[in-house]
Amino acid sequence: MIWNEARECMSRDEMQNMQSARLRKLVNNVYHNVEFYRKKMQELGLEPGDIKGIEDIEKLPFTTKNDLRDNYPFGLLAVPQSQIVRVHASSGTTGKATVVAYTRKDIELWQECVARDLMMCNVTKDDIIQVAYGYGLFTGGLGLHYGAENLGCTTVPMSTGNTKRLVTMMEDFRASAIACTPSYLLHIAEVIQEMGALDKLCLKTAICGAEPWTEKMRLQIEEKLHIHAHDIYGLSEVCGPGVACDCEFHKGLHVQDDHFYAEIVDRDTLKQVPDGTIGELVFTTLTKEGMPLIRYRTKDLTSIDHTACECGRTTPRISRFKGRSDDMLIIRGVNVFPSQVETALLEIAGTTPHYLMIVDRVNNLDTLEVQVEVEESFFSDEVREMENLTKKIAAALQSAILIAVKVKLVEPRTLERSAGKSVRVIDKRVLDE
Repeated sequence: MIWNEARECMSRDEMQNMQSARLRKLVNNVYHNVEFYRKKMQELGLEPGDIKGIEDIEKLPFTTKNDLRDNYPFGLLAVPQSQIVRVHASSGTTGKATVVAYTRKDIELWQECVARDLMMCNVTKDDIIQVAYGYGLFTGGLGLHYGAENLGCTTVPMSTGNTKRLVTMMEDFRASAIACTPSYLLHIAEVIQEMGALDKLCLKTAICGAEPWTEKMRLQIEEKLHIHAHDIYGLSEVCGPGVACDCEFHKGLHVQDDHFYAEIVDRDTLKQVPDGTIGELVFTTLTKEGMPLIRYRTKDLTSIDHTACECGRTTPRISRFKGRSDDMLIIRGVNVFPSQVETALLEIAGTTPHYLMIVDRVNNLDTLEVQVEVEESFFSDEVREMENLTKKIAAALQSAILIAVKVKLVEPRTLERSAGKSVRVIDKRVLDE
């Protein structure tokens, strides 16, 4: 069964009973099989029997990305390595990569979760889907690929790279769905426009993830390509894409809570916060065998809603991400998120969501320059019109992030495009240290 109808028929109490049983099993497993967790629990004076149910989860220790790096590569395995059938790793900018491992059952459950999410996007076995995430150690490509096959879709392992060829094959294969990062999809939309191919396509749905994006960016994608765009979420440490996805109402991402227990905690106190309150997202993997995680701090900032959705699903929903606590820039004492810049830019006619933030330090003062791609027509306008647009953008950004910004307008397709996660920030303060 792909969509767990039995789960949707459960009351909240019944779901919590199932989560409690799975948490007890998980805690007992890692205590006896993972030295890291055994020591962590012993430091807190905890034994497996102290965890009676899901309500006791706050007693358990957190896990961080540094813990995974410190136990590189296989120090957190809960099963013999002979039971591991696949490994993935996320590339980090500092330190060692974070490695995750999967048993055969882990892979099967991952496929099912992705298939469920695709169903939320109204993808069926009759669809042809091009997977334009990167394949390899990154979880995006293989995660969407096997999930789509599990659903029964005709799956095209397009990966990233030659975008014109991607568009040609999209036309030839009559692909109706595509999975990729939102920034790459905007680049694909540009190429489609250049090739005059939009009216020749059968594309109806996009499943985008792997990087933060705004609601306005989603609407822009839908307008450019005449499709429905959905947000899929996951992280390699927890399993990969498939942890959560939004439905047709786009009012939060539904968490597969029979497999992943979500908490939102205050970043300072690390205590759970009420529904609707922005905090750090924390996950416990309730069913993962190979490398289960307890209270993994994702660094993603969001809120949670446990009320039923308009679509009828009763899974908890996490809101569109405000940013990541480790993506946050502190400029002159002000917290700044790239998503704030993107939101402000998309409010201004003539701009595009392609931008680059350059942070520097001049005479001991932090500076921020934002390079913004604008539409072609603006570069044929008078200098005065260009100056007026520059001032308008600068004022909008200062209003959004509360600091003065130097704005530089650049021509379309000037900023580097990426088939993977887009580089939005260059922090020269860090590079120079």
